[in-house]
Amino acid sequence: MDTPRPSRLLRPLRALAAFAALAASTAALAQAERYELDTLDRWTRAAEIDPASEEAQLLAARRALVSGEASRAKNLANAFLERLPLSPYRADALLVRGDATLAEGDEFQALFDYEEIARRYPGSEVFIPALEREFEIARSYARGLKKRLFGTVRILDASEEAQELLIRIQERLPGSELAERAGMELSDYYFDRREMMMAAESYRLFIENYPRSPQVTKARLRLIYASIAGFRGPEYDASGLLEARARLQSLQALQPGLAQQVGTKSLLARIEESQAAKFLSTASWYIEIGDPISAELSVRRLVQRHPTSIAAIEALRIIPSILEKVPESVVRGGPDYRALRKQVLGVEWDEMPDAAPVAAESAEPESDPAPAAKTDAAAEPADAERNP
Repeated sequence: MDTPRPSRLLRPLRALAAFAALAASTAALAQAERYELDTLDRWTRAAEIDPASEEAQLLAARRALVSGEASRAKNLANAFLERLPLSPYRADALLVRGDATLAEGDEFQALFDYEEIARRYPGSEVFIPALEREFEIARSYARGLKKRLFGTVRILDASEEAQELLIRIQERLPGSELAERAGMELSDYYFDRREMMMAAESYRLFIENYPRSPQVTKARLRLIYASIAGFRGPEYDASGLLEARARLQSLQALQPGLAQQVGTKSLLARIEESQAAKFLSTASWYIEIGDPISAELSVRRLVQRHPTSIAAIEALRIIPSILEKVPESVVRGGPDYRALRKQVLGVEWDEMPDAAPVAAESAEPESDPAPAAKTDAAAEPADAERNP
C-alpha cells in the first residue's frame, strides 16, 4: 500500500488555514470599517482604523444605526458613553445615541443628546448636524406634532419647545443658512397662529438679520400684514399702523408692480380709517372725562389729517356739542367747522344729522389678517417648502 507523501497530506490543511486567515482578515476589515457624515449629512464608509481603538468601538454603534438596528445602536452608544466618559469621541457617541433614539420615534428624548452636543461641544464636527436635527424636530413641533405622554400617545402640546429651539438655533449659528431657515419658520409659526405682534417683531428681525435672503420680500409683506392685523382697535396703541403705512409707501416706490399685486392702495385706505378711528376714540374719551378742550384738539387733528374718513364725518356730527363747552379763543383757533359741516354733511350748524357708520368698526382687524392669497406671489417658494 502506497504511503501518501507529506505534501499531499498537508495540502488540505494549508487550504483550510488559508481560508481561516481570509475569514479572519475579512472580519477584521469589517470591524475596521469607518463611517463618517458626508456633505449631505449621511453616514458613509471611510478609511480603515485600528480595531482596538476607541473609534473602532464607536463604529459598531454607527454600523448598527446605518443597518437600521436603532435599538442595538442605542445600547452600544450607551455602553460607550458609560465606559469612556472622557473620550474625544463623546460628542460623536451622543449624536449616534440621539439619532438612534430619534429613529425609535422618541424625538423629545433625542433632544437631550443634541442639546448636550450644542452646549458642551460647539467646536466638534457634529455640532452643526446636531442643530440640524433640532431644527427638524422644532419644525415638526411648530407644525402641530404633539409630544408623547410617558412614551405612549401623542397628546402633549410642544409649541413652547418649538419656539425655544428655533430661537436657540439662531443664537448658536448666527448668519448661517440654518439660522435663516429657523428665523423664517419661527416667524411663520407666529403668523399662522395669529400672534400678530410676535409675528411682526420676528419678521422685522428676519429682515434686519438676513437682508439678502431670497425670502426677504415675503418677510416684508408679512410684516405689513402682521402690523395691520395686530392693531386691536382704536382704544389701543397704533404704532404698528404707522410702520405698516411707511413700509407700504416704500413698497410703492421701490416695487410698484408688487405693490399693485398685493393691493397697496386698499391697505393704505384701511390704515387711514384705522388711524382716524383712533382720533375719534380719543375725542370720545376726553368727552367722557369732561375735558372738551382736549376733545376738540383730537377732532381738529382728525379732520385735518383724515378729512375723507368715516371717523371725520362722525366727528363733524358731534362737534357742535363739544364747541359749546370750550372757550371762544379755542373756537377761533380751530378750523371752520361750520363750513366743513355744510360741505361734508350738507346740514346747517344747528341741525343734527343721523349718525355715520360706526367708525370704530372699520379699525378692527379682519379675521384674515391680510389678503394672503394675493400676497404671497413673492412668498410662494417659501410656502411650497412649508407644504411639500
